Amino acid sequence: MAETSEKTRIAVAGAGYWGMNLVRNYAELGVLTAVCDSNRQTLAALREKYPSITYYSNIQELLSDKEIDGVAIAAPAEMHFSLAREALLSGKDVFVEKPLALNLGDARELKDIAEKNSRVLMVGHLLQYHSAFIKLKELIKKGEIGRIHYIYSNRLSFGKIRREEDILWSFAPHDISMILSLAREEPECVMATGGNYLHKKIADVTTTHLEFPSGLKAHVFVSWLHPFKEQMLVVVGDRNMAVFRDTVPWGEKLLLYPHNISWQNGVPVPDKKDASRVEVEQSEPLKAECTHFIECMRARGTPVTDAREGIEVLRVLKASQDSLIDNGRKIYLKEERAKEETPFHAHESSFIDEGVSIGAGTKIWHFSHILKGSVIGKNCSIGQNVVVGPDAKMGDGCKIQNNVSVYKGVTLEDNVFCGPSMVFTNVFNPRANIPRMDEMRPTLVKTGATIGANATIVCGYTIGAYAFIGAGAVVTRGAPDHALMVGNPARQIGWMCECGNRLDSDLFCSHCSKRYELSAKGLKLL
Repeated sequence: MAETSEKTRIAVAGAGYWGMNLVRNYAELGVLTAVCDSNRQTLAALREKYPSITYYSNIQELLSDKEIDGVAIAAPAEMHFSLAREALLSGKDVFVEKPLALNLGDARELKDIAEKNSRVLMVGHLLQYHSAFIKLKELIKKGEIGRIHYIYSNRLSFGKIRREEDILWSFAPHDISMILSLAREEPECVMATGGNYLHKKIADVTTTHLEFPSGLKAHVFVSWLHPFKEQMLVVVGDRNMAVFRDTVPWGEKLLLYPHNISWQNGVPVPDKKDASRVEVEQSEPLKAECTHFIECMRARGTPVTDAREGIEVLRVLKASQDSLIDNGRKIYLKEERAKEETPFHAHESSFIDEGVSIGAGTKIWHFSHILKGSVIGKNCSIGQNVVVGPDAKMGDGCKIQNNVSVYKGVTLEDNVFCGPSMVFTNVFNPRANIPRMDEMRPTLVKTGATIGANATIVCGYTIGAYAFIGAGAVVTRGAPDHALMVGNPARQIGWMCECGNRLDSDLFCSHCSKRYELSAKGLKLL
């Protein structure tokens, strides 16, 4: 890849057991600019070793640093989505350790954000960058292995035992990533079995079986309750058998076994032959992975393990988990994909009328009702006991919390937040015994506005972009862009930044460093 920038500045978010390795490699590559971790003792230790870089204990402070071009995330798996999303939206390129996210909807959202904002998004499937695995792929491409019959992998050790994720999610992503890369097709079905020995809800040992349309079969055996460490990938073809073992000296990491089967009197007879060593370059896979991320950032290239590849691995992981929970039932991925094509998720207790439009990625939760004619955008979250419509309109990325009614005549633009139990009206002076829907007054809530819990918005007005309506406020005259409104009746007491923090008297945001000025048309971002 051609380099387009002389200087690339990368921060590492999460300096724990694995994050320390990222810190070391990016420092050795000369691009480490900052480290973020909530553990102050960890930061203090790093300051002694790397005194010239910046240290943060708050991720928002890191993301507001305009000197940082990319962020490498090595936080616990349950934080991957939220941290990667914030980093992408702040304009950073992102490397995130496996898995990309814990569910497919979140992973696809990250992919969409990266593509929309022209950001590099790379997943840490480390063994794709191991020189022995790269050499194995070359041998397969040249036909040295022949037609592949089956693949199996073992990733076994005694520890490190986790409690935030089971062995399947902790160990298997690497092997699934390698198998999919070699197979070059999606599995037809997945089946998984396992055992929970240390905790009744966390699997310590799993075996996952994959069947492919071409007839190829594969399985992945992972355990952190094994008497010794083993990391082995075996590829069996009709010409050669290859064994990649990552726990042996470099000269033995990749072996070829030219065994074959001869037929004598109709009986298959194995013809065993000595293994031959395949020469591979001695290099640290993590450094190669980090280097690849830097190259993709500089050349604006697509990583080998991009979001698409991460989603494919995640799809197999999810199917494996579903099978594991369902006593080893075969999960057919074609059927799962058909379910994914339903553009939104609605809880079984919710009710959706005919004649509504709901965008992809939207989630509708318990006991909510979407009435006829309503339009809801993509990636919205509709909480419990919410009523939308009829004929209400809602843009992308809106979050409606519990016990809210978005009535006819209300329009929410993108990324509007409605706190729990806040109220929209659509008739100015209602009476129970006098029908007045023909006197309905429309209400517009513009992009990025926040309405706090138990607030009331009287109809017929506009809530401006990025306005912030405090909890319990009663807005009787609308609100200008960026206004901070509190009280009953609501009055303006200040200005709010796009990021949701209050501006100081100089209209400066200390949180994200944005600065504004007042103009004839209202608040203006400088």
